[in-house]
Amino acid sequence: MLQFPTPEALAKAGRRRWEKFLHAHRLWRSQTAESRLALFAQAQSFCGGPALTKAKSLQATALCKVLLTLEGQLRIYRQRIEELFAKHPDHDLFGSLPGAGGKLAPRLLAEIGQDRKRFEDASAMQSYAGTAPITIRSGQVTKHRFRRGANATLRAALHLWSDLSRKKCAWAQAYYKAHRAKGQSHACALRCLGQRWPKILWKMWRTNTCYDEALHTSNQTKHGSWVLQFNPA
Repeated sequence: MLQFPTPEALAKAGRRRWEKFLHAHRLWRSQTAESRLALFAQAQSFCGGPALTKAKSLQATALCKVLLTLEGQLRIYRQRIEELFAKHPDHDLFGSLPGAGGKLAPRLLAEIGQDRKRFEDASAMQSYAGTAPITIRSGQVTKHRFRRGANATLRAALHLWSDLSRKKCAWAQAYYKAHRAKGQSHACALRCLGQRWPKILWKMWRTNTCYDEALHTSNQTKHGSWVLQFNPA
């Protein structure tokens, strides 16, 4: 928007500058490039009168400058978070979580904390994170309800991490596929995986132990976990 503040400026820029712009901002897609360039060429056909065009151009330019300022501030926040996470005593533990990466690992640490007395067992962490449903029993009827009284930020972080963990962790992918094979939706299968991960994380957290894929697989084998039959490894 700052390079081409008006439809006229965009149209006059020409194809070479359009292509350079798309490549520079990582917007170039072979399947959509030609249609985008065709729209750029017709930019003046989509605008209203001169007064309206100038007003909208001014507004769009102002919004772009605000977004650039916010982007700069967010970069500072991310840098500060990275610095604090690197110095935290639980850095290695949360940093070892498969798929969590530099964004979700600090978020999980921030929401769970470092007070080992906070969660007496894995179910306490699951309830706090909202991954464990509420069970209601009446006579011979048993119902499960979504747990709303939970840490929504932690629940969202666990959901995102569960999805990313499938790319780094063989058993997580096998567990997800097993639930999908039962006819569950993508979101439902991730919620099931998101319920399993806190059990592992709680044990790591209480024992100050980093995640070890080989050790976890060994434990699965020892206890005869059903996940192994879906795990190609």
